[in-house]
Amino acid sequence: MHDEFLMGNEAIALGALAAGVNVVAGYPGTPSTEVLETIAKRKGDGVYVEWSINEKAALEVAAGAAYAGARSLVTCKQVGLNVASDPLMSLAYIGVKGGMVVMVADDPGPISSQTEQDTRTFAQFAKLPVFDPSGVAEAYAMIQDAFALSERIGSPVIFRATTRVDHGYEAISVANPDEYLANTSAGFAKDPGRWVIFPRLSLANHAKIEARNAALAEELSSYAANRIIPEGADSSATWGIATHGISWTYVEESLDDASRPRLLRVATPFPFPEQLALEFLEGLDGVLCVEELDPVIERALLQVAGKHGVSVKICGKLTGHVQPAGENTVESVAAALASVPELGVSAPAASAAAPAPQLPVRPPVLCAGCPHRASFYAVKKAMGSRKALFTGDIGCYTLGNAAPLNMVDTCLCMGAGITIAQGIYHVEPDTACFAFVGDSTFFASGITGVINAFYNQADLTVCVLDNSTTAMTGHQPHPGTGRTMMGQAVEKVSIENVLRGIGLTVVETVDPLDHAAAVACVRRVVDEPGVKAIIFKSPCVVLAKPQARSTVDRARCIGCKRCIREIGCPALSLKDNKALIDETLCTGCTLCEQLCPVTAISGGERL
Repeated sequence: MHDEFLMGNEAIALGALAAGVNVVAGYPGTPSTEVLETIAKRKGDGVYVEWSINEKAALEVAAGAAYAGARSLVTCKQVGLNVASDPLMSLAYIGVKGGMVVMVADDPGPISSQTEQDTRTFAQFAKLPVFDPSGVAEAYAMIQDAFALSERIGSPVIFRATTRVDHGYEAISVANPDEYLANTSAGFAKDPGRWVIFPRLSLANHAKIEARNAALAEELSSYAANRIIPEGADSSATWGIATHGISWTYVEESLDDASRPRLLRVATPFPFPEQLALEFLEGLDGVLCVEELDPVIERALLQVAGKHGVSVKICGKLTGHVQPAGENTVESVAAALASVPELGVSAPAASAAAPAPQLPVRPPVLCAGCPHRASFYAVKKAMGSRKALFTGDIGCYTLGNAAPLNMVDTCLCMGAGITIAQGIYHVEPDTACFAFVGDSTFFASGITGVINAFYNQADLTVCVLDNSTTAMTGHQPHPGTGRTMMGQAVEKVSIENVLRGIGLTVVETVDPLDHAAAVACVRRVVDEPGVKAIIFKSPCVVLAKPQARSTVDRARCIGCKRCIREIGCPALSLKDNKALIDETLCTGCTLCEQLCPVTAISGGERL
């Protein structure tokens, strides 16, 4: 063993390696991404890692490995679990041979997600055990427990961490590579009666799952991470606190040593540790449940109390004592504890220090020089005053919704822009529909939408914003980049060939930073009948930055503000009624140079 200062996601990755993981598959999504990336960096021989094209594919790859007796790990965020839910729900019935853990990073807040859904509730729905760590060190140890439990019960297990655990840091003791558990796969054994899902098999396995989970609920009451503090019944306590995950840490920070209520920490919210909960409730008049996001513990305690006839008041989200949505904080938890006088927790004293100044508002914007800005602007200028619809998608380019571009009318989930546009077209056939999708998202979930549009005779323009990476989550490779997470150089999957293979006859590729050519391309393509596509191809500026920078000739600048007013580049501002370019931000993309009516801007170098 040795000590390392680790991010939570790094600790989870090293815990999986220590547990002898053999196959790791995932799709990048904040706050989960660093788990797979750390495994890729720290793995030894015999560990296979891939960024799959989406979470469904990742889960099925991992399931196949677990069928063959290997230990496998899936990584994704909470909305990615939705994509993987189809195979996961069936896999819960089929089971696995090797240990299989589905690591899901929830995003309370949400900080970088469409939703703040709670995977603990999904685990109940899927009837799968779920582990819920409260810190970095516990995450390292707990994921090893998750693999062991999965292998023992022959079922996938969910490991649910949240942003503050994923991205928190702690110095912890971790195993050396020569101490990692050796896990040799016995290989796949043909057995259609086990691996081929049929209604009769599902019915039988459903009954087994219910019996297994009932037994697990009793077993998990003795799991070390589930515990009552102080241990044993304390007759002096009349109220208690039930909590979990990072909220446990916030509760601890809000209590002093002089007067501490009885505490229940729930590390395995499903199957719920019922016997431990009964011991916790004994002699209490009431309990405050402090959790994020869903009232999972609160509902479970209500069920336990009702089932066993325990007279106790259960408070939490359902009673308004804890905020119903959003990320918990030390301050919000302290306020929740103080709202229940019986707990004896005083409200935090007001700080005597001067209040911190209000931070300036910084709305999210596309990076300076981002080719997506040029793509949106080209479509906007080409369409002018024509009736048009611009459906967006999940990625950096969602920021095309901001002024002055205002080029994202809808955004639902990955790949949905293409199909949303079809629905609107069938209601408003006189609307020119543009569906924007990134290159990585095209492979992840956009292809099926294009096929659906082509087959069902829609009329729309698919705009693939190809910046040759998965930019939003940290520039991971995808099928169009020509490299894999194992470091292999492979043949690139051509987006143009895929589109033509579907049947599209009008597919054009253009550099969005060549503004005149891009506008002409849009005008040429938009009135073609049926489904057509424009691939706006230009590399992400984070990966390929030119050395030249644009500058303003202040003597020639007439202060018309067109460069600022029309594209909203963060490198552009106004000083003394003249355009000013911040050299630390400018990438020399030349878009502003092409817009200037008096050629007062020059010096850039388009890649």
